[in-house]
Amino acid sequence: MTAKTLLRTLLLAGVGYFCAMAAAHFFGLKWPVLFVYYDTPFHAYQDKIISFAVLAYAGLFWQAAREPSAVPVALGVLALTVAGLSHVTLSGALVQELQPGQPTWPYWAQIAMIAGYLAALLAAWRAASR
Repeated sequence: MTAKTLLRTLLLAGVGYFCAMAAAHFFGLKWPVLFVYYDTPFHAYQDKIISFAVLAYAGLFWQAAREPSAVPVALGVLALTVAGLSHVTLSGALVQELQPGQPTWPYWAQIAMIAGYLAALLAAWRAASR
């Protein structure tokens, strides 16, 4: 498999992941991996908003798979997402939503998975750019 094919495959996998995440939020399916903060209180209307916002990620990754000049934007957005999720997980606002003693490691595991996906995309993009 060439580096360009690998990059395209990884980007298309992201399209599938983000579509699944959007569906999970739209239908209130609080499943880990598709719903980072799966065991916290939520409001259905907020999850509908998140579902539509996540579709923007799917569209961006679809465009990046078709047009390599869009890849840096997709990488930047995903990096900001990892930073944002990390900030939320460290925040006092999240602590207020958790039960006493409730661990945050499940959120960190999911953030690490997304960061790993970002690292794989970055490596594939660098290889494809040579």
